[in-house]
Amino acid sequence: MRAHQYRLPVAILAAAAAAGGATVLLRPRSGVIEPATASATDYFTDAELQKGRDYRAPQRALALGSLALSGAVLVVLTVRPPRAIRRALARAGARPIAGAAAAGAGYTAAMAVVELPLAAVAHRRARNVGLATQTWAPWLADVAKATAVGALLTGAGTGIAQSVIRRFPGRWWLPGAATVVGLSTLMVFAAPVVIDPIFNKFERLPDGPLRSDVLELAREAGVEVGEVYRVDASRRTTGHNAYVWGLGATKRVVLYDTLIDDLPDDQIRSVVAHELSHVVHKDVRRSLLWLAVVAPAGTLLVGELAERLSGEAPLGTPAALPALALAAALAGAVLGPLGNVLSRRVEARADTFALDLTRDAEAFIELTRTLAVKNLADPSTPRVFQLIWGTHPTTVERIGIGLAYRRPSAQSSANGHGP
Repeated sequence: MRAHQYRLPVAILAAAAAAGGATVLLRPRSGVIEPATASATDYFTDAELQKGRDYRAPQRALALGSLALSGAVLVVLTVRPPRAIRRALARAGARPIAGAAAAGAGYTAAMAVVELPLAAVAHRRARNVGLATQTWAPWLADVAKATAVGALLTGAGTGIAQSVIRRFPGRWWLPGAATVVGLSTLMVFAAPVVIDPIFNKFERLPDGPLRSDVLELAREAGVEVGEVYRVDASRRTTGHNAYVWGLGATKRVVLYDTLIDDLPDDQIRSVVAHELSHVVHKDVRRSLLWLAVVAPAGTLLVGELAERLSGEAPLGTPAALPALALAAALAGAVLGPLGNVLSRRVEARADTFALDLTRDAEAFIELTRTLAVKNLADPSTPRVFQLIWGTHPTTVERIGIGLAYRRPSAQSSANGHGP
């Protein structure tokens, strides 16, 4: 009994230590320029700063409201579920794996409905400021598609989790961790060719000066880029972005059509160089490796939390699914911010790499400013939000990286880092 009391605290410490250790182990140790001191007022007008604050502060409140709402629903389903839910989960116990899959899919669909009003308010605000381009019909169609995909994936994942728990009672967290890593790797590989085309049209970047620039930058970086795609992001937003996604044969650099159409060539080169850093340094694999290190302790923590939250419902039954979902959410709240520490460092290295590859600090600084203005970023985001949810350095920090690159000593340091 006494040992049982300490299992949860030990699991919490183990999960935090694993996430912290993985972050320290995997964070870039070189090739990062520390940002120089910069002030937002030197690069943005008062009107631009105010517009970013006026838009982002309520959007953050809506996001927190949605998070609180989903959390409250999970708590109610775990602690005092409605009679209809209890009966449905009890009936699902007759076929526990199929029943768990159905319950997981149903929960995803139900939560989409619960969160829809707040999501609609956020979308309306984005439309009012010109950031979102979708009218209500196509927006609702995208919500429906996202809900269907999410329900399918959650249902499959819940069914697999139920199968693992029943097959390995008492020690399920270890094969469960392997399952989490395996499924995540499969998703990263398959999503670019299976899921992403459901929502957007991707076309190979056509031959021309931009494609030549991209391929030339890749040659200078000494990397096989895979393929470069243009995505029709303008059907949803006027914002600018780019990203690297996929593994092996599905690896690709994706550029928003808004970015390609609106930005000058030197700024596009900075964007592409930043994304090439993720290819050079295998950052997608780095994130999967972080997950592989953290997953065993994280899954153990989920199990210990779920046992205490599920009451009399055994973990291998559909009745315990709300407790498992709540436990997973709590564990994610503990481990997520530590993963974001790694992400911010990786993105800072990508900024440094872009400067080193293009040798154009002015274009990088102007790109950072342009992205912030176009995407209605708020350079004065509260520090607590940045610490918990920030995946990139702040706008001012990124400008500071560009300023620091101008220094001869910083440039020498950057030029010294390799793939």
